[in-house]
Amino acid sequence: MVKMTLNVEGMACQMCEAHINDAVRRDFKVKKVTSSHRKNTTEIIAEEALDEEALKSVIDATGYRVTGIKTEPYEKKGFSLFGR
Repeated sequence: MVKMTLNVEGMACQMCEAHINDAVRRDFKVKKVTSSHRKNTTEIIAEEALDEEALKSVIDATGYRVTGIKTEPYEKKGFSLFGR
């Protein structure tokens, strides 16, 4: 699993976040996608890294602009009462 963090310019509200999230879900197989207009970021959790150029192209088509992409391994955090 990987976590991709995208810097996205142009988001101003929750509808902007929804447009980006819907576009990513429509064109890519992802486990989770969330966007924040306050942080200007979109986080994507997927089985494997997505094609960065295709991702930029899909988001650019919605009227927003990707200015950076960071990819890192992702491990699901479990809940444990014993790990304290």
